[in-house]
Amino acid sequence: MFTRLQSLRSLNLLLVFIPVALAIHYYPPWRNDLALFICAGLAIIPLAGLMGQSTEALALHFGPGAGGLLNATFGNAAELIIALFALSKGLTDVVKASITGSIIGNVLLVFGMAALGGGCRYKVQRFNRSGARVSATSLSLASIALLTPTVFHVTADLQRAREIPALEVHLSLAIAVVLFLTYGCVLLFSLVTHRQLFEGRAEEPEPGHRWTRSKALLILIISTVAVAVMSEFLVSTVETARRMIGLTEVFVGVIVVAVIGNAAEHSTAILAALKDKMDLSLSIAVGSSLQIALFVAPILVFVSYPLGRPMDLEFSLPEITGVAVAVYILFQISGDGETNWLEGVQLLSLYLILGILFFYLPPKPE
Repeated sequence: MFTRLQSLRSLNLLLVFIPVALAIHYYPPWRNDLALFICAGLAIIPLAGLMGQSTEALALHFGPGAGGLLNATFGNAAELIIALFALSKGLTDVVKASITGSIIGNVLLVFGMAALGGGCRYKVQRFNRSGARVSATSLSLASIALLTPTVFHVTADLQRAREIPALEVHLSLAIAVVLFLTYGCVLLFSLVTHRQLFEGRAEEPEPGHRWTRSKALLILIISTVAVAVMSEFLVSTVETARRMIGLTEVFVGVIVVAVIGNAAEHSTAILAALKDKMDLSLSIAVGSSLQIALFVAPILVFVSYPLGRPMDLEFSLPEITGVAVAVYILFQISGDGETNWLEGVQLLSLYLILGILFFYLPPKPE
């Protein structure tokens, strides 16, 4: 938590964009969708960090079991809130792209920057190989589940099957149920039956830096409300902003939205690596990806039904390719229990290659 506190000190400077975004939105002479999109996105970054910090503070008060469950439930709350607003606006492609983008970004960008930063200071950095392999295997299985609807879509399309969209929705709902139940098993494994494999990944705050329960709860409520407001601004202007910049919905979801929602975690992972705490860095990168795949994605599928816009989990071929190669590389790196700066460069290079691919990827036909 203290590492997160240090990372937030610089990020908190971005809180100035909250009043700026409010002024742009509510003062008609200043109304500009592109400026509002940028300011709202920058404002969400420190707010997501405050949500994470307050959640961790509450977790310390509630103890290991309840605290771990609290972290596992609210760890990606900012991304979930943004996705829910986008889903309510009918931006399904952006929502689905943000799911794959978060997984790709956490594995390649977050862990890559952490490995590079820590590797520049330490020749070799080591982490718990057993715990890392368990997390990487769980992420591999979750990724296979997310790729299954796309395989179904391609197969059914080749066979010219009728009612493909309806079948994809039912298939995605069934897979979402399985993923959600699997997430419960992962929590039981990591928090109860095999907790020793993941010990040392949490960080106690130094004396004087620990928040009281009431302070943590108040900050969590305020930051959640603020994230909801900024997310509404972000989503309401995303279509206009992306057209003005010339970006596709897939690029916005995979790169822009994913980076905004995870920026606070990025800084925490990098600072942890600079202190030779690669266990914590790996836990942030892989744990966040697991939560996206096993918790956030199923929740979005479930919520899409009451909203009247049932969402499937059929992704584009570049997206599933990106997820597959990211998880494969993670599995290879986690095998020896150590990392260095060159592996960080390799991860970042792959992320840049995929980013270039998504930038030049033509938009989906209307």
